[in-house]
Amino acid sequence: MIKKKNIALTSIHNDRNFVADVTYLSDGKKKPVIVFNHGFKGFKDWGPFDLVANKFAHAGFVFIKMNFSHNGVTAEEPRDFVNLDAFAQNNFCKELDDTGVLLDQLFLEDLNIEGTEIELDRCYQIGHSRGGAHVLLKAMEDRRIKAVATWAAVNDLEKWHSPEQLKLWKQNGRIFIHNARTNQQMPMDYQLVENYYANKERLNVPQAVKKLQIPMLAIHGTDDPTVPVEAVMEIGSWNSDVRIEIIEGAGHTFGGTHPFNETKLPLHLDKVTDLTIDFLRNLG
Repeated sequence: MIKKKNIALTSIHNDRNFVADVTYLSDGKKKPVIVFNHGFKGFKDWGPFDLVANKFAHAGFVFIKMNFSHNGVTAEEPRDFVNLDAFAQNNFCKELDDTGVLLDQLFLEDLNIEGTEIELDRCYQIGHSRGGAHVLLKAMEDRRIKAVATWAAVNDLEKWHSPEQLKLWKQNGRIFIHNARTNQQMPMDYQLVENYYANKERLNVPQAVKKLQIPMLAIHGTDDPTVPVEAVMEIGSWNSDVRIEIIEGAGHTFGGTHPFNETKLPLHLDKVTDLTIDFLRNLG
């Protein structure tokens, strides 16, 4: 029987509450645990992510997907960006620290998951898009993570804004990113840039990839308009032990959309999950 549970957490930043959920097959057998990080303008209940959780649960994993404390959604309204002030104050370190809060609770066995169902010695992370960068960085600083898989990962947090954009951003203190799905103008305060440069060593994705000595899988689509497929080629060039999988014709979300009303995963996302399950199962 599939079990689903919500998890209430509190950030070390501003004491903001955030939410995760866990999906697993309750069969009394110890299972590896996966922590899933969504990407920019994402959230744990985006599109087909529930179907992804169910598939991993049926494959024998405990699957935990989390919101970040400043991603703009709330516990009361988890599928809408209702707190744009929080979104404006989000940054990379806050998201890494939020994952740390979840991991600490997990390893304290304080997530209300039966001990017979979970094997903490096999704790893995999966991240999509910017979340892919985060899982690589988190694995670098937290040895409890034993393997990572990235889906359409951002491979460098520094190079996504031009010098001209950064100059204008600094002058105005805030920029706005259009959300085509919701038609919202999503504010981003310049503190994100300041946070990056104040923590550049912690947030150095290329360096993390070069230093990591755990199993790594990086999946990317050839038709990704958001993060070009060359990004995964660079990841592979930084560490020859990274397993690279290229999916011909796949876009940035591998066919996922929000809202998603189908009962089956999109073809490309189904292949992504199959590749990831195979990779993690073969770790022993």
